[in-house]
Amino acid sequence: MATLLIVHHTPSPGMQAMFESVVSGATDPEIEGVDVVRRPALSATAADVLGADGIVLGTPANLGYMSGALKHFFDTVYYPCLDATRGLPFGYYVHGNEGVEGAEKAIATVTTGLGWQQATAPVTVTGEPGKDDLAACWELGATAAATLME
Repeated sequence: MATLLIVHHTPSPGMQAMFESVVSGATDPEIEGVDVVRRPALSATAADVLGADGIVLGTPANLGYMSGALKHFFDTVYYPCLDATRGLPFGYYVHGNEGVEGAEKAIATVTTGLGWQQATAPVTVTGEPGKDDLAACWELGATAAATLME
């Protein structure tokens, strides 16, 4: 069975709604053969990443950057996962009250260094997530999981 790892930092109602939509898409009953593992960014480990066949990252944009929790995750897993996870498919979602560009650039920089391959379009939301935003999060989760179906 394939494993999709969702690493998230969910400190706000908007991020919670986005996270729940991603999980709902990833666990859609039509997607078979994929185990969806959820880990808060501060408790996700290198072993979680090494056991994953794909990953979805979720973060708020804080002061123009990814959250400190997601940065900590990357600091923790970078070297232990550097060679073993090259080519790992990933996707991400970002929520900000203002701009999200800095968070997107930071994620791109780290995932490029790791050699991960972006497999889905990102979902970026500024302001309160609306119905279309949550539908895009659902689609992100479903697409990430479906690409891992055996």
